Amino acid sequence: MPVERQVELRFHRTSREAGTHTNLSAVRPDGLGLWVAGDETATIEHLALRDGRYDDQRTFALADFVDLPAGPTEEADIEGLARDDGWLWAIGSHSLKRKRVRRDHSPEKARRRLGTVVREENRYILVRLPLAGAPPVRRDGHRTAAILSGPGRSLADRMAGDPHLTPFLAVPGKDNGLDIEGIAIFDGRMFVGLRGPVLRGWAVLLEIRPETDPGHPGRLRLAPIDGGPYRTHFLDLGGLGVRDLCPHPDGLLIMAGPTMSLDGPVRLLRWRPRNGPAVEHDPEFLMDLPHGDGCDHAEGLALLDDQRLLVVYDSPSPARLTPWGGVLADVVKMT
Repeated sequence: MPVERQVELRFHRTSREAGTHTNLSAVRPDGLGLWVAGDETATIEHLALRDGRYDDQRTFALADFVDLPAGPTEEADIEGLARDDGWLWAIGSHSLKRKRVRRDHSPEKARRRLGTVVREENRYILVRLPLAGAPPVRRDGHRTAAILSGPGRSLADRMAGDPHLTPFLAVPGKDNGLDIEGIAIFDGRMFVGLRGPVLRGWAVLLEIRPETDPGHPGRLRLAPIDGGPYRTHFLDLGGLGVRDLCPHPDGLLIMAGPTMSLDGPVRLLRWRPRNGPAVEHDPEFLMDLPHGDGCDHAEGLALLDDQRLLVVYDSPSPARLTPWGGVLADVVKMT
């Protein structure tokens, strides 16, 4: 296994009760610690590096900075974080949700839930927050917090008519429908990774250029690329979808994993984007990443230095939970 060591991420009681520490879905470092997000709230968290662990959690509700379409308390299913040039970005899954079936449900209830699909508007967001030093703020001089959301404006709604993606907009994310997991800025360009759909084994990345709507400083809009709202890239990841993206000096790192509710495999690859739309047959394979059996689903990837990555997990195994309200992440050395 490529795991060099483990490091504790320690959370306060409120976040533990909300399950944030067991539902981590995104991570990005800064000079002081880590930005992290879970997929069951509408918040982002900052943990400071102290005594060899990440601690001193601060919680920031997205609704304190932007107007969330479904209100401040509905979960946003944040699946990606990016940090660049004094901005922090957060993106929701943009996915429909099929109701979950549990073992204690009767067959009749299970059938009803499997036939129920819901759209939760807070999942369909892209948020940009200005950083003033360490914390995000609503306004920093001429820089303002802003959101891309709403019918006809969200990234998912702008996919209507796309010959590759339109058929999957009405399909729940965990059924190979649209499901965003990962956002990264590399070489001044913003990329969004799709866990689904996977098209005959090909994963999809989108390149977008969000900008402030001049008529509404609290809103974002998509500047055109190639005459459309985004540029599409197709990568052969061996039938896997994108589970996270991470910028690296030598290219864009891709954590690839199953589109469906499966444990693995999980792989780390590197892609060097060029100008124009890409159809990449051979992204560079770097290594396999560990995964559990019904647990330890790798969800977030952060670059600690040129050779070491931090991997955080959704549904961590009991062995990852610490007595002090923390969870253990892996430090992985790239091979």
